Amino acid sequence: MHTDINKILVTHDQIVERSKELAKEITLAYKDRKAPLLVALLKGSIPFLAEFMKHLNMDIEVDFMDVSSYEGTESIGDVRILKDLDQSVKGDNILLVEDIVDTGKTLKQVSKMLYNKGANSVEIVTLLDKPERRLVDVKADYIGFVIPNEFVVGFGLDYNEKYRNLPYVGVLKDELYL
Repeated sequence: MHTDINKILVTHDQIVERSKELAKEITLAYKDRKAPLLVALLKGSIPFLAEFMKHLNMDIEVDFMDVSSYEGTESIGDVRILKDLDQSVKGDNILLVEDIVDTGKTLKQVSKMLYNKGANSVEIVTLLDKPERRLVDVKADYIGFVIPNEFVVGFGLDYNEKYRNLPYVGVLKDELYL
């Protein structure tokens, strides 16, 4: 365990196993409809996307959006699009791939934008769900793990751009928060 981590909430082995289960469930859910375009939200979702998509048993395409609503440990409430999709989503089924559903503001805005661009459907798969922090009505369709209201890092999640490369999800020691 990294010396800055107070505790591990979700181990790497748990993430791999749950990614396999989610992929199996989603493969089945899309059996009789057009496979989804995976839209990963940068940067935090990349490790989860990489683990999850290799277990999908369907032909998929992947695109990326970069949206921001955080400074440090707090959501600033303003969702900014830093990088939009590289392709049209008109008529597509979208599966948003997210690292964590927290306040829900980012996913609500992104979902609305994708529907405005002509998406046929928008569903959400997330590694982590933190329902205690929800400020808007957003529910992920596929959830890896429900976690308590603690600020987490690792497996793509960061604190001021650090700790994304940890192979697990953990909580930093209190004294490290500025």
